[in-house]
Amino acid sequence: MSKVLFLFLRRMRPPLLVLTAAYSIAVTGLVLIPGVDDQGQPWRMDFFHAFYFVSYMATTIGFGEIPHTFSDAQRMWTTATIYLSVVAWLYAIGKTLTLLQDPAFKLAVSQHAFDRSIRRLREPFHIVCGYGDTGALLVRSLLRRNRFAVVIERDQERINELTLEDYHIHVPGLCGDASVSARLMEAGLLNHFCRGVVALTNHDEANLKIAITSKLLNPELPVICRAERQDTERNMASFGTEHVINPFEIFGDRLALALRSPAHHLLHEWLSRIPGSRLPMPVEPPRGRWILCGFGRFGKAVHAGLAGQGIETTLIEEDPEGTGCPPGCIRGRGTEADTLREAGIESAAAIVAGTARDANNLSILMTARELNPELFTVGRQNRQDNALLFDAADLGLVMRHDEIIAEAILSHLTSPLLARFLGLGREQDSGWANEMVARITAVVGERVPAVWDVTLDEATAPALLERLSGESVTLGTLLKADHPGHERRPCVTLLLQRAEDGDRVLAPGDEVPLHPGDRILFCGQFTSAAPIAHALREPHALEFLLTGRDRPEGWIWRALGAGRKG
Repeated sequence: MSKVLFLFLRRMRPPLLVLTAAYSIAVTGLVLIPGVDDQGQPWRMDFFHAFYFVSYMATTIGFGEIPHTFSDAQRMWTTATIYLSVVAWLYAIGKTLTLLQDPAFKLAVSQHAFDRSIRRLREPFHIVCGYGDTGALLVRSLLRRNRFAVVIERDQERINELTLEDYHIHVPGLCGDASVSARLMEAGLLNHFCRGVVALTNHDEANLKIAITSKLLNPELPVICRAERQDTERNMASFGTEHVINPFEIFGDRLALALRSPAHHLLHEWLSRIPGSRLPMPVEPPRGRWILCGFGRFGKAVHAGLAGQGIETTLIEEDPEGTGCPPGCIRGRGTEADTLREAGIESAAAIVAGTARDANNLSILMTARELNPELFTVGRQNRQDNALLFDAADLGLVMRHDEIIAEAILSHLTSPLLARFLGLGREQDSGWANEMVARITAVVGERVPAVWDVTLDEATAPALLERLSGESVTLGTLLKADHPGHERRPCVTLLLQRAEDGDRVLAPGDEVPLHPGDRILFCGQFTSAAPIAHALREPHALEFLLTGRDRPEGWIWRALGAGRKG
C-alpha cells in the first residue's frame, strides 16, 4: 500500500496544490469582503461559513447565498471564484485520470491487491510459475479438486486471461518474472500455508533458477520443475528438486509401454489423465519398421523408447549434423513425398511426426497416409490451440505436450502413491492389467477416474484409530455403502502401504485388515472420497458401517428412540 500512496502523492502533488490554493483564495476573499445582513447592518462571513459555501459551490452541488443575501462585491468575488474552482477541478480530474492509466500505478495497485490476497489465504496452496497452456490446465485441475493455487506469469495478457476465467475459487495472479526471488517472496514462498512450488515456464534456465531460489529460501518446501534438456534435469536433481518432469522422456516411456503391453499402457493412461475427461481408447502400436521425422529432444526420447523394444527405426531430420543424428539418417523435413519414399514409407508399419511445428507434423502425417493408408500414425502437438486439428486428423496416438506435464505434476501433488502403484503394476502380467482395467470400467463408466489417497492417522482417521485399539477393521468396511439401496461405493482400492514395515499390497482385497498409519490409494468416482473420509473421522458413521445400526447422537433423539422402544 505504501507504493500506491507514494505514487499517488507524488503524481497528484501539483493538482492538490492548485486545489488548495484555489480554495484558500476563495475562502479568504469571502471572509475579507463585507456584506449586509437582513437588518441592514454590515457583517463579515467567518471561515467556517466561507469554507462551507465554497465547498458546495466549487463542486457544483448547488448554490445559495448564506447566511444573508450577498452584496454586489461578494457576488462579483463569487463569480471569479466559480471560474477559478472549475478550472482547478478540471485540472485535478485530468491528472487523476492520467494517473489511473499510468502503467506504474496500475502495477502498484495490482501488486497491492495480490499481496492482500496472499495474506488472506488460510488454506494450503501451491505457487505455479508460468500460466501458459500447461499452467492453465494444471490450475484448472487443482481447482476441480478444491486445491488452491497462486500464479506468477510475466505476460500481462495471460494474467488478464486468468482474471477473466470463471473459476469457483479465486486464484491470485502476479505479473512478474518468477525467477526473481522477490516475486517468489511476494507470492508466499515463506507463507505457512505454502505447500510447494511448480516451475512451468518455457525456459529451462528460468525453471532452474526458480528451483534454486526455492531451495535456498525454503529448503523444506517441495519443488516440481519442468525440464526439457537432460543437463538441466540433472542439474535440478543435484540440489534436491523433488520431481523433474521431462515430457519427452515420459512420452517415449509410455510409447515403449504400449508396444510391450497395451493393457498396462491403457491402465497408466486412465489413472494419469485429468479426472472427469473422456477415457482414452486402447492403443496397440504395431511391431515393424517405424519412421521417425525429427531428431530433436522429442525424437531422441522416442528413438530411445523404440530401440528399447527392439523396433527398427528410419530417421528423417532436416539438420542431421546439428542434432547428432546417427548414420543412415535421411536429410529432409518429411513433408515431401520424395523424402518419405526414400525412407521406405510404403513398407513401414508406423510413422512419428515429431518436429517442433504443428503445421509440419500435420503435413507429414497427411502425406504419409496418402502414400500408405495402413500406417499407424503418431503426432506431436506443440500448441493447445491446435487440438481440434489433431483430433480431426484421427491419429493413432498424440503427444500433447501440456497435458503430459500437467498430468505428471497433478499426480505428484494429489496422489503420491500413484507412481508407486504404476511401478509395481508394470511387474505384473497383462492378465492382471486387463483385470484392473475391467474393475475400473465397472465403477467409472466412460470418464477418467479420480485418484486419491488417505492416511490412517490422528489427523484424518481419529474414529477408525479408536476402533482399531479394541477390534479389527477390514478394508471392505470402508467401502460399504451407507444406504440400504446401495451395495458398495463406486471405487477400487489400488494400493495399501503399511506404516510399520513399508510393505505394499497391490490391489488389496476387502478382507485385508487395517493398521494405524496405513496409506491407501483409491480410484473411482470422486463422490466416494468424501463419505470415506467422513467415516474415518466420525464415530457415528463408522458405527453404522460396522454394525448397521443408526445410533442417535443427540440426547433428544436418544430419548425419543428410548420412548419408541418402551
